Amino acid sequence: MASPFWLVGCLSGASSVMLGAFGAHGLKSRISDPARLANWNTAAHYQLIHSLAIVLAEQAAPRNIWAKSLFTAGIAMFSGSIYCLVLDPERFRFMGPVTPLGGGCLIAGWVVLGFASRGRVRL
Repeated sequence: MASPFWLVGCLSGASSVMLGAFGAHGLKSRISDPARLANWNTAAHYQLIHSLAIVLAEQAAPRNIWAKSLFTAGIAMFSGSIYCLVLDPERFRFMGPVTPLGGGCLIAGWVVLGFASRGRVRL
């Protein structure tokens, strides 16, 4: 059975472009704070980079489930929490601590991809 990560990476990449465009065009009339708009841009940027990382890992290291899972969780937690916090900071205040956890997952994904995919470590 084929891994779902190819589709996850591709759909995440497509949605990052859509969310980036929404941030650049749709949010400007609703949010006047440039810092919040910059945060949205950062979330879309990191989502796109790590969507590509999932696709790359799927091709270069198809058996490395850990790296692809960490990238996927990192995108959801890091970018997802930032999107929520930009849209409604008061309602989603509880999501603040999720952002660094997601960032940690993204970092760990790169480390696991680097070490576990070339036979250095067995997972």
